[in-house]
Amino acid sequence: MDPTTKRIAKHRVEALFQQAEKARIENPQLASRYVRTARRIAMAARIRLPTKYKRRICKNCNTLLVPGENCRVRIKHKREPHIVVTCLACGYQTRMPLRKKREKTKIEQNNHPNEAPR
Repeated sequence: MDPTTKRIAKHRVEALFQQAEKARIENPQLASRYVRTARRIAMAARIRLPTKYKRRICKNCNTLLVPGENCRVRIKHKREPHIVVTCLACGYQTRMPLRKKREKTKIEQNNHPNEAPR
């Protein structure tokens, strides 16, 4: 893909998410359709959805998630602390870790120079 195609796709995805936000209250099905279309465009153009959009959609039913309206947000402390977002339309649960991955120290990097950082 050339850069202009990716730039056009990125603008289109942003526009679709804005339209989905406006249509969410009056017509949730239309908002889901906008989200589904935006995800397909991003996949076809091989661009990543921005995190601010990715965390606001249900991967199962493409619903635009709004805490307190159509999703439940909980903090869990089992094993690693994480946030659990439950879509109330389909019941799908998304888990997001709360702790950042730590970077390797200079000593750890020198011990394994061929290993790429994760």
